[in-house]
Amino acid sequence: MDLELRHLKTIRAIAEAGSLTRAATALGLAQPALSAQLKRIERALGGVLFERGREGVRATALGDLVLDRARVVLPAVCELQEEAVRFARDGADGYRLGGTHGPLLGGLVDRLARTEPEASVSTHTSWSEREIARGVAVGRLDFALLGVCGESGPFDADRLAWAEVARDPVYVMLPTAHPLARRTELPLAELAGEAWTDVPGDGCFGDCFAAACVRAGFTPARVYETDTASCVHLVQVGRAVGLCRATFPATPGLVTRPLAGAPLVWRHLLGWHPEGRAAGRAPTVLQHARDAHSEALTRSAGRATGAK
Repeated sequence: MDLELRHLKTIRAIAEAGSLTRAATALGLAQPALSAQLKRIERALGGVLFERGREGVRATALGDLVLDRARVVLPAVCELQEEAVRFARDGADGYRLGGTHGPLLGGLVDRLARTEPEASVSTHTSWSEREIARGVAVGRLDFALLGVCGESGPFDADRLAWAEVARDPVYVMLPTAHPLARRTELPLAELAGEAWTDVPGDGCFGDCFAAACVRAGFTPARVYETDTASCVHLVQVGRAVGLCRATFPATPGLVTRPLAGAPLVWRHLLGWHPEGRAAGRAPTVLQHARDAHSEALTRSAGRATGAK
């Protein structure tokens, strides 16, 4: 049997897990199947890679040698693949944009279509900021338009260039019939008895919201994480109050209001690969994104209803 990259990944997974059972779970294999695969790998390499014990497995001297090589080879192959993808796509025209759900991505698409009508523009959306950032890092996307909580850093900050588009306080969405809907801003503590709704994400916003609630003297009774349309519906029917960006568009049946003292802040960011095909166009795209933010803020629910 010839040694393959997948075999090195298997050896690394076993070493990181510390046991065949945990490694099998991580790899999505049955434990007997992983044991049989390890025996085949060991035969190909001419010796035992791991010693089995009651507390799991431990690499042998041969295992340590193979693991040292794997820690060099696997990242190098991954980097090669990413560079090859970027190189193969460097000749393509147009803009490939990725973003989380919100009005800024649509505004950016609109501005690019207006100013460069001959250029193709494609989009990819996801609730996962990590997925969007990785899409840019490996060359599947040209730009990432996403956000982070407060001063948190973006994903793949070591590989991508990031610029701040804008910084907004986080707003709360209320049904128009809510007793607090006529207020221009709301202390977070006055919403202590409410259920909440928000879109999911893999950043730290959930933890930051929970911490802000603790500082305000309460713990949220319930938080519904769901898509934007469902969040809006839950607010409209009075099932929950919602968290949203200041750029959230005016929507029938609800109002948005800033939280007093801005306990939560959202930073809109634009990211690109500094060696990617679109790096030279980043200043233009950044300005379009900032203009799109200004337009979205003007149209937002809070501005439309007179909130600060």
